[in-house]
Amino acid sequence: MTDIRKQLLAAFEAEHREHLQAIRTALDHAAGGEIDLTDVFRRAHSLKGAARAVDLPAVEEVAHQLESLFSQVLDGQQSLDEPTIANVRLNLDLIEDLVANILKPTERETASVSKPAPLEPEPAAPKADAPAHTDAGTGAYLRVATGLMEELSDSMHQLLAELQTNEGIDDTLRQIELEIRGLRRSWDQLHAQVNTLGSATQRTPQANGSRNSPSFAPRLRDFDQGLKALFRRLSALSRDRRQSSWSIDQAARLVRDNIDRVSLVSAETVFGGFGHMVREIARKAGRDVNVRSIGLDIQADRQVLQALKDPVMHLLRNAVSHGIEPPDERFAKGKAERAEVTLELASRGGRLVITVRDDGRGPNLARIEDVAIERGLLQPRAAGHPPPMMDQLLSLVFAPGFSTADGVDRLSGRGMGLSVVAEAARKLQGSVLMRPRYPHGTEILLNVPFTAARQPLLLLEAEERMFGLPSHAVVRLLRLPADTLESVEGRPTTRIEIGGQDVIVPVVALAALTGSPNAPLPTEAGHVKAVLVRHGSRTCALAVNMFHDVRTMLVSDIQAVGLNDLVSGTVLLENEMPALVLSPDKLIEHWVKNEGSLAAGGLGLARWNPEEERRARTILVVDDSITTRTLEKSILEAQGYEVLLSVDGIDALHVLRSGEAIVDLVIADVEMPRMDGFGLLQAVKNDPRLSTLPVILMTSRADPEDVRKGLDLGASAYITKQKFDQRELLATIGQVL
Repeated sequence: MTDIRKQLLAAFEAEHREHLQAIRTALDHAAGGEIDLTDVFRRAHSLKGAARAVDLPAVEEVAHQLESLFSQVLDGQQSLDEPTIANVRLNLDLIEDLVANILKPTERETASVSKPAPLEPEPAAPKADAPAHTDAGTGAYLRVATGLMEELSDSMHQLLAELQTNEGIDDTLRQIELEIRGLRRSWDQLHAQVNTLGSATQRTPQANGSRNSPSFAPRLRDFDQGLKALFRRLSALSRDRRQSSWSIDQAARLVRDNIDRVSLVSAETVFGGFGHMVREIARKAGRDVNVRSIGLDIQADRQVLQALKDPVMHLLRNAVSHGIEPPDERFAKGKAERAEVTLELASRGGRLVITVRDDGRGPNLARIEDVAIERGLLQPRAAGHPPPMMDQLLSLVFAPGFSTADGVDRLSGRGMGLSVVAEAARKLQGSVLMRPRYPHGTEILLNVPFTAARQPLLLLEAEERMFGLPSHAVVRLLRLPADTLESVEGRPTTRIEIGGQDVIVPVVALAALTGSPNAPLPTEAGHVKAVLVRHGSRTCALAVNMFHDVRTMLVSDIQAVGLNDLVSGTVLLENEMPALVLSPDKLIEHWVKNEGSLAAGGLGLARWNPEEERRARTILVVDDSITTRTLEKSILEAQGYEVLLSVDGIDALHVLRSGEAIVDLVIADVEMPRMDGFGLLQAVKNDPRLSTLPVILMTSRADPEDVRKGLDLGASAYITKQKFDQRELLATIGQVL
């Protein structure tokens, strides 16, 4: 058993005893009517979540049944009578027994510790004519065509997409259950009034003019019993449906993980020979280059790596041809005679980041501007006019056909420029960025998903059209008071703290970039909802009408007429209607191109700090379950984060307002005592000192209204615990930070 598994089970052992004791104590006072049903329900809910965190499905199932029972008692559907209390106590005992059996070592394990296993006699050597047997320890292997594996993976992604679509049925069923519950409450009130009226009528029959008026009591009683029976059946169906959906989803995710383990391959298999190839090319060109490869042991989808094979080789060629100076020029600049080119692969924010960097000349901004003017991408500057901003110029190198090479030779390639790299990244729902290195050189970063098909998206609405925005580029969600927006050259802006800098960020209606140039900023109740996106060091706030959801979806590479540069794919929603998936970097580049003067003035531009990404970030985890806190703390600390813990919203606010630690992110459960996650989020956003702090909500409440409420209050992300996995948590944190 791993150390973290032991820690989690130890934490769960203490936590489950606390919850069981509290529930039993509450039941002891139930006869006197002093029981706090809300606390009892919360403890059953926390016990279920803790059991899920340590992967104890049998305990989770019993806790789920207790949670459902207490929910019915709270809603008045079930009375907490003596038989019910006795049943609850039996379930509490069952949980205690299950946990004891799980934590107790088995007889086999005890025997293996107490006595060594008897030695087996050494087998005789096989005869020469005996058939050779495969060593069981080496494992069995099966050759499978890559096309079949890709089809299997695609089928799995399609299945998960269908399951995700099926969630809408669960939400509808839950809504029907809530509506019938409200109908029953109304009926109970009406039934009491009718009974009161009937009693009054029986006392004064002459008021109705006849003693023989038909009695409605039997019909009302039959209707009441039928309504209650229907409600019980619907509640049972809803519970069974939720449990079945959860089980199917867990099974599908297990299959997905198993398929991923087969379809993911080491980057070494695709990029392993690049170092030798580049050294040979440089040697034939008379240049001494040391090529370093870092992180080639990282695992990624074979399709992704194959799609990037030629673009990465193109970048390495460019590093040698455009970046590295001849030996005499390097000597004159005081550089080492031997140049260095590095290919590095890393996991950052749940995505694959490929960096190609050199210690050569660095980007020639003047040459880039001249070529851009020659190609009509920029207008000639008047004398004395400042040059375009560096990020504007460096984004132009990825335009189709753009090249600063003086000629085409073996070293420079075929003269296609870097557009092939940008196109490959776009097809993978990724991005590419060039920036200078200090003191010398250039680096180009490719940011792509680990798998080609499914992408985490923020679904939003603008001008009655649905769009998907890859969540890796989303910095945070904003709710800006309209009367606080500033104006720069007649364009709305807002001031936002980014990386410790006060940045003036443009606020642009998303609809204005996607086909409605004159679209106004959408406002609701005096506020503007906007999503802050970032490409390189440039940020932009895209105003939208509504945030809908954050989910992982199957993205198809289908182009849209008129939006080719901005659209990276499409997804199908529950109603079979397509939604366009937008490219964040293209949206920002589109704004930069159309608002050249504002962009040249540095609007939305933050100074890039190379050390920023290396600083250890501090995360505050807020959850009333010690097991969940232990699990999340171990996951985050293993990734290099500093972790602080709080037991509820009030405790978290004290930590945040005390100023004893600089917190970069808050991860909060929703259902907590004293102050829940929604209350904590609202308090953070209403505090001027904390309002820019990103908050991720984690909860088992997956109702779309709850998700929308969290996003509207300013949550940076909303993760449901039923679908929680380590990759999703780390990917979401990486996107937010």
